[in-house]
Amino acid sequence: MELYTYYRSTSSYRVRIALALKGLDYQALPINLIAPPGGEHRQPAYLAINPQGRVPALRTDEGDVLVQSPAIIEYLEERYPQVPLLNADLAIRAHERGVAALIGCDIHPLHNVSVLNKLRQWGHDEGQVTEWIGHWISQGLAAVERLIGDEGFCFGATPGLADVYLIPQLYAAERFNVSLQAYPRICRVAGLAAGHAAFQRAHPANQPDTPAG
Repeated sequence: MELYTYYRSTSSYRVRIALALKGLDYQALPINLIAPPGGEHRQPAYLAINPQGRVPALRTDEGDVLVQSPAIIEYLEERYPQVPLLNADLAIRAHERGVAALIGCDIHPLHNVSVLNKLRQWGHDEGQVTEWIGHWISQGLAAVERLIGDEGFCFGATPGLADVYLIPQLYAAERFNVSLQAYPRICRVAGLAAGHAAFQRAHPANQPDTPAG
């Protein structure tokens, strides 16, 4: 498999975690989102792979190119079920999907760089943009804090789909200086993930395109 990725892309990070948890080998093909002019994702070569010009994209062993991290992760879960990301209990599965959707639909898109750049184009200053980011991340994580369990990872002793979504969102919160002190359950999960080999392997600090230093 080949993964078109960017080291600090939240969506790419999710897919890297899923691949690592499942023990799947892949080749990382970095796409530099800040390379002039306007990023490699906006150039014809990459637009031929993903017409939306976003990362990640996954080329499967069969040659299919998949886009959008939820669809990619769902494919990996169905194609490689040996290390499941979803609980066997249907209700718990629904809870896992609910947290993943909350993060993927209601938090992450609101601080995507394209949204932030549009706010700047409309005349909002950096203080207002920072306030926007902090509001939506904090509001969303407050809900996640109430939805996840009291011990282990989000929904049990082993990491699953909700953790795949949560940990990259926490990295984004750290980048934007959003405090996590009010979320002890989330901090517990973050601590467990920090000591887990799969999450370490997928971390933005450990990617082939991570800037030196």
